[in-house]
Amino acid sequence: MLPAYLPNPVAALCGGGTPIDLGRNFTDGRRVFGDGKTYRGLITGILAGIIIGLIQIWAAGAYGLEYLPQQTVLSVTLLSVGALLGDLIKSFFKRRFGKERGAKWPVADQYDLVAGAFLLLLVFNPAWLFAEVTLAAFICILILTPLLHRAVNIIGYLIKVKEVPW
Repeated sequence: MLPAYLPNPVAALCGGGTPIDLGRNFTDGRRVFGDGKTYRGLITGILAGIIIGLIQIWAAGAYGLEYLPQQTVLSVTLLSVGALLGDLIKSFFKRRFGKERGAKWPVADQYDLVAGAFLLLLVFNPAWLFAEVTLAAFICILILTPLLHRAVNIIGYLIKVKEVPW
């Protein structure tokens, strides 16, 4: 899951610049995504996810780590892109519900990246998803994701990348 977990914090760290929605409002008068979703963040986040995935592929081959899911270039790309698309879609709905940037949205804030990553895998690479993500792995992902999400957000807050610790 590293290719899905890494893009969001990297996007927050390296983001800024032109918002993906170009400052436009949706038909409800609210921003489509908001200032927190930028092209720079999207691109650097996806690239970071792909790079960590390529490192995983290399390490698995170099060190014989057959017990880990056998990543492919396609799987790491889908995990990385899916994670940030999940976050982007969550932001769209967050705005529709009148929640401002940084506002808490329990469950959606923690699992948006997992839902987006798994949805892209399901559509474009279901064979890999069902072969590599076992039930035990899926349960671990469900347990670890909110814990990692909270820890990374606290670190982001402490280093002044995030305005709120959630």
